[in-house]
Amino acid sequence: MIRQIFLDTETTGLDPRQGHRIIEIAGVEMVNRRSTGRHFHRYLNPQREIDAGAEAVHGITGVFLQDKPFFSDVVDELLEFLSDAELVIHNAPFDIGFLNHELALLGRPSMHEHCANVLDTLKLAKDLHPGQKNNLDALCRRYEVDNANRTLHGALLDAELLAAVYLGMTRGQESLIMSLETKSERYTATDVPLSTAIKVLRPSLAEASLHRKTLEVIQKESQGNCIWLALT
Repeated sequence: MIRQIFLDTETTGLDPRQGHRIIEIAGVEMVNRRSTGRHFHRYLNPQREIDAGAEAVHGITGVFLQDKPFFSDVVDELLEFLSDAELVIHNAPFDIGFLNHELALLGRPSMHEHCANVLDTLKLAKDLHPGQKNNLDALCRRYEVDNANRTLHGALLDAELLAAVYLGMTRGQESLIMSLETKSERYTATDVPLSTAIKVLRPSLAEASLHRKTLEVIQKESQGNCIWLALT
């Protein structure tokens, strides 16, 4: 079973080292490349102001977040949801950096202690499409994923779009896996009855003569070391 969580965050700014915090986090679950319908989504009170540039991107205001829980209030539920899954994140260093900062403030281990692996789809996209735009909007257009509702960034919507884009980017892998599974399941040792008779085809006199001449050539070139001739 391959369990993946497509994760996204929104923040008060660009750098956790400057005290910026997570204000929205969302993850959607996929098992064996199929959505399970399970998701995690929370808005968070960052206990600080939101940079104007960040607010212009996601539209989340400080007033809206005043009555929302703190990260410490949801951390256990979040880690339980993410536990042992592969995290699939667009520009993973950004989100993982913020999550590790939040965990460090609580004295908790970093994200790599809680999840199986982290896959950065931005790096994957750059490898697949070098020299092209590879932000989420560009990938949605490239893989024909409907993002008409994405007027602003939002963690839950972006996580859902990323899941759809990821399936498009890795569809060749899915086809290969399905092909291998089909072939491995189609034939087993029990499909061939043990009592099946083996049909023996005898060579004609002309074929036997030609075979003998070939062995004699090998015998000469190997200086008398043709074992097939010795067995005839």
